[in-house]
Amino acid sequence: MNNHEIDYKLYGDDMQFVEVELDPGETVIAEAGGLMMMEDGIRMETIFGDGSSGGGGGGFMGKLLSAGKRVITGESLFMTTFTNEGSGKKHVSFASPYPGKIIPMDLSELGGKIICQKDAFLAAAKGVAVGVEFQRKIGAGFFGGEGFIMQRLEGDGLAFIHAGGTIIKRELAPGEVLRVDTGCLVAMTREVDYDIEMVKGVKTALFGGEGLFFATLRGPGSVWIQSLPFSRLASRVFAAAPQSGGVSKGEGGIGGLFNMFSDD
Repeated sequence: MNNHEIDYKLYGDDMQFVEVELDPGETVIAEAGGLMMMEDGIRMETIFGDGSSGGGGGGFMGKLLSAGKRVITGESLFMTTFTNEGSGKKHVSFASPYPGKIIPMDLSELGGKIICQKDAFLAAAKGVAVGVEFQRKIGAGFFGGEGFIMQRLEGDGLAFIHAGGTIIKRELAPGEVLRVDTGCLVAMTREVDYDIEMVKGVKTALFGGEGLFFATLRGPGSVWIQSLPFSRLASRVFAAAPQSGGVSKGEGGIGGLFNMFSDD
């Protein structure tokens, strides 16, 4: 094992957090701002890059390159490490950023590599490399919802990713095709062939309400699908938010009628 062997426990249902148990000397890495709580005896340190062994090369330039790759995915320049410097087991917890599920992934059982949406990574055992995955196909890059760039998690340890709503894992047989909304794809193993397909039919494309494109996933491999992409949640919240007049778009009916005749 090149990664630290950490234990964990998940709490909650729709607003989950993961509690990681660290033996003396063990370290977990996490996105900046993901910490929920930690016990005494754990040292927190902010670092460039992902803290993996090698980290894109030795020295300052290697660390800068590793951090720069993370900026391309829209993440922070920095990550945070949490190391148990005590004499016994210690616990540190990381929380979900919005309603959904935390998915533990043992990379040693998944071919050593997972490709996921840009903001899915939450935390991992030290040694897991968090990098970028460029989409080789132009269609998938322009219309895939995640652009040319997705996150790549590599190593042989535990990693935790987060996605919205309910998460389902599908095992695709060789040649089996699954079509999903571009925003609902959370993660996939390295063997899955990912492409973008245009919705057939002018009426369906214009008035179907599902967008012009969907993702085509071809097996073999494993894929994880979310029921509530954050972009969909954000658009509904924005639509229901109060407008300049102080009334949300959804507040109509009698209240809206009275506002028409008010003196204010």
